[in-house]
Amino acid sequence: MDKKQDQLNELREIRNLMERSSRFLSLSGIAGIIVGVVAITGVAAAYLFLGLGFSEPGYYQFASSTFAFLFADFMVVLAVSLFTAVFFAVRNAKKRGLPVWDSTASRLLINMMIPLAAGGIFCLILWHHGYVALIAPATLIFYGLALINASKYTIIDIRYLGILEVVVGLVASIFMEYGLLFWAFGFGVLHLVYGIKIYFKHER
Repeated sequence: MDKKQDQLNELREIRNLMERSSRFLSLSGIAGIIVGVVAITGVAAAYLFLGLGFSEPGYYQFASSTFAFLFADFMVVLAVSLFTAVFFAVRNAKKRGLPVWDSTASRLLINMMIPLAAGGIFCLILWHHGYVALIAPATLIFYGLALINASKYTIIDIRYLGILEVVVGLVASIFMEYGLLFWAFGFGVLHLVYGIKIYFKHER
């Protein structure tokens, strides 16, 4: 009986080693929670700047000068989110004795950046042609595709988050006038739920 248990323990250890070598396991639930809060705050700042109530649609109908603020607002949210994700990923890696940067992290980043870069270029094209209302849905869709594409190199929860982001983006493309609210739900609420789940599942 003891011999059989030892063999099972050895198999578990081998599986853990294989998983560590093939998947990036340092993603942080706390980072997901912070990113969600930052995204919701960014959308709230946009509504306050535009003077809209949260039930009022048509944010994209304002003068083009307001888009400079929206772009700056988005860039601040993006910068804070990236910094938070990297900071907590590095902290988790050190805490678990995992490498901060290796071939798996590199593959994760490359597979995530390809859809994100394509999405960023596509959003600039939409802006150029005046299809501003489709930018918020497009960011959700391409972000979701990036998560799905990168999920094979990290925890499976990322794939589910990506699928939900794509769905929210598609629905947002139908109700374009409420793009900011869908953006708050996709990048804010979904990240909050994801972060809480990951924290209690992997970090608690």
